[in-house]
Amino acid sequence: MRVIRKYANRRLYDTEQSRYVTLEDLRKLILDEVPFRVEDAKSGEDLTRTILLSIIIEQEQADGDAEVFSNDLLAQFIRVYDMAQPLPLARYLEQGTQLMLEQQKRVQDQWQQAMRHTPIELMRELTEENMKFWQKTIGQAGSQDDDETK
Repeated sequence: MRVIRKYANRRLYDTEQSRYVTLEDLRKLILDEVPFRVEDAKSGEDLTRTILLSIIIEQEQADGDAEVFSNDLLAQFIRVYDMAQPLPLARYLEQGTQLMLEQQKRVQDQWQQAMRHTPIELMRELTEENMKFWQKTIGQAGSQDDDETK
């Protein structure tokens, strides 16, 4: 697991690459599914959740059209924290998000398959298969003729 150290000046240092990184760099690691842990450089305290929340906030502010957390949803989250017995919200959100991501990937894969098999692409594939068949058949017939003439 990659270790990122956060210093008092709020800079983040990637110990594996020996360089300072930004929240955007960490976002790219997440997209590439590279596991990392952010720790306080002095105390070693795990700050990963705080940094992940910072990345989400940065994304929410950067692109208003891609807003995931509406004001109402955020208010509801705050209410969940105030419940006497909070709902198992974290597990529910994790499982729901994982399911959504898997379904999205499946749809994308199916779309790519569908696009790959356009009529023109299908004809090209059939033509290639036919060419291979005839080259193989002619090649075998040619080698048989050679054998018969010997």
